[in-house]
Amino acid sequence: MLRPIRSGSAVLQCVRIARPALTAPVSSTATSSIPPAWRKKTTTSTSTATPAAKPNKVHNTGYKPIPTEDLASLDPQVAMPASAVVTDVEASLAASIPSPRPTRAAFTSAVTKGGNPDATPNGDGPGESAIDWSQSFHGLATVAFTPETAAVLMAPLDPEEVEIKPDGIIYLPEIKYRRILNQAFGPGGWGLAPRGELTVGEKVVTREFALIVNGRFIAQARGECLYFSEETIPTAGEGSKSNALLRCCKDLGIASELWDPRFIRTFKKKYAHEVWVEHVVNKKKRQIWTLKGVDPAYPYAIAKK
Repeated sequence: MLRPIRSGSAVLQCVRIARPALTAPVSSTATSSIPPAWRKKTTTSTSTATPAAKPNKVHNTGYKPIPTEDLASLDPQVAMPASAVVTDVEASLAASIPSPRPTRAAFTSAVTKGGNPDATPNGDGPGESAIDWSQSFHGLATVAFTPETAAVLMAPLDPEEVEIKPDGIIYLPEIKYRRILNQAFGPGGWGLAPRGELTVGEKVVTREFALIVNGRFIAQARGECLYFSEETIPTAGEGSKSNALLRCCKDLGIASELWDPRFIRTFKKKYAHEVWVEHVVNKKKRQIWTLKGVDPAYPYAIAKK
């Protein structure tokens, strides 16, 4: 039985008296007589239970092992066999490598044969259908034409094919430009691509075109043509196309003599002359240029002396 506590020193004495008795096994009846403040300490110190096993380090980090059979439900690629993963990686790498571009020799051969120089040997190149000719300059100055083609394009101009306007300007009819292009590249080997919409002015229409040869940009020019009423605008649009064609052909050397001042003077002196004509409607007289031995075109006629 414990003594009554009277002072602070008595507390220490009481503790020293009571602690040895707690080291011995305490029965349930004896424990019930221990004050509540002491009971927790007594129970802890006298516990003979086997200590719990040390927790696994994996569980201490907060991660739990996932069963192998549940991996497929998280990500199908996790359960993919190793061989399949390697095959998929190889396919991705192969798709990321661009197709080889043709060599310069292959490009020249394609141009010479009239093929598509941008196509690869496997036929998977972008081709002309993938090119926006309204603004592209694809193939510009890439490779020269063959000597045979150049000879056709830059052949000397036959004076018998040259015409002259009433104001003295000499020209080659646009159909003859087309014949030269067909002879050099073949029908279908060249074409005119619009580079903008038809612009309608007060009395003139204009439109820009690009000359494309064998899938290559060659030149561009703006053609123009006069019109006299709204009903003739479509016809004037075709005229602007022809005018742009002959301007583009200057870059190919076709009929280059027409812009040579010396050739112009020689031609007019030898093949043309000025004559007085009379307008068949208003009877006004004026002087115009015409080819020698050729009567003036309507609405003019040789003026009577």
